[in-house]
Amino acid sequence: MPAVQIQEGASHRLDDIYRYTRDRWGEEQAERYISGLFAAFDSVAAHGVVSKPIPVELGVDGYFFRYERHFVYWRRLSNGDIGIVTILHERMHQIDRFRDDFGLR
Repeated sequence: MPAVQIQEGASHRLDDIYRYTRDRWGEEQAERYISGLFAAFDSVAAHGVVSKPIPVELGVDGYFFRYERHFVYWRRLSNGDIGIVTILHERMHQIDRFRDDFGLR
């Protein structure tokens, strides 16, 4: 089974998600949400999450799926591993943040 690698943009987003959730709903809920995200990442590697291709007009080869209130963007790395590129809240302006985290600006 391929390994999951959290890339820099996703790592920053995970920190933000944890802090926001902890500050709003408490540490226990923050831990539960982050643990759920990591379980979803592992499910990608095991083909247990249905992902859709990133729209071709964005010019990036990759996939995304929804986890609760977030969209998780990932791609297959050259060594076959899964690279979690970014995690964006459903209310974020997806295109601008997506381009930043994929290095498209």
